[in-house]
Amino acid sequence: MSEDLRPQDYFANRANADMEKHLKPKQRTLRETLAAAARIIALHEEDAGLAGQISARSDKPEHYWTLKFGLGFEEATPEDFIEVDKDLNTTTGDGMANPATRFHLWVYAARPDVNSITHTHSPWVSALAASGKPLIPCQMDMTPFYDDCAFLPRWPGLPIADQEGVIISKALGQNRSIILVNHGQLTTGVSIQEATYLSVYLERAARLQMRASIYGEPKKVPRELALPAHDYLLKPRVVHATFDYWDRKADKAYGPLLAQKTEV
Repeated sequence: MSEDLRPQDYFANRANADMEKHLKPKQRTLRETLAAAARIIALHEEDAGLAGQISARSDKPEHYWTLKFGLGFEEATPEDFIEVDKDLNTTTGDGMANPATRFHLWVYAARPDVNSITHTHSPWVSALAASGKPLIPCQMDMTPFYDDCAFLPRWPGLPIADQEGVIISKALGQNRSIILVNHGQLTTGVSIQEATYLSVYLERAARLQMRASIYGEPKKVPRELALPAHDYLLKPRVVHATFDYWDRKADKAYGPLLAQKTEV
């Protein structure tokens, strides 16, 4: 029978073709996607009062979109997202940005490939960060973070000034995600959907690691198995389909995200 087994590439190519055919991402404006992302983060209980932020790069240089300060993630509507410049002056919309979003500017400047950032003080990541330990990708669902999750071992302080942005962006390097000791997590993405997807899964990964640690040191997934899984689980069709599923769950939890159509 073994000579009849088809190679893994055959199944990978077939899965890719099927996903392209059957998984059709929902179309949203930028602000609609940001609002959906905020509600998804709230749904997974990653919020901590007004701490944490979500943003998306603007088409304007040195500008980004973010939720106006004073609202919780589950309250977000598309109209609640404002565009700000490098000095956090609001250029589109009403309200002010969370002052702690200033470090997002430094990440966007250092990483042209990044189009969205999420930052949360989610419970399990915060517990892992409080322990002073980096993430150990020890289970399949954690492989999107294999060789792709940095670790900042010293908290630089409240991130409302420029220096914290320099430190965090340098520590992030070319990774998509980072755990910040005594603080929380930051995830980035080529899309809002990817940054949100990683944020939810990083919290889950921290929970798995903390629970597994009760029984001893977690066993890291072998590199030769982790890297293909990393790439598969970060396929855009997988990411967007998962985001859309979570968005449907958020609609059930908070009611449909009803808002006027926005231009961006």
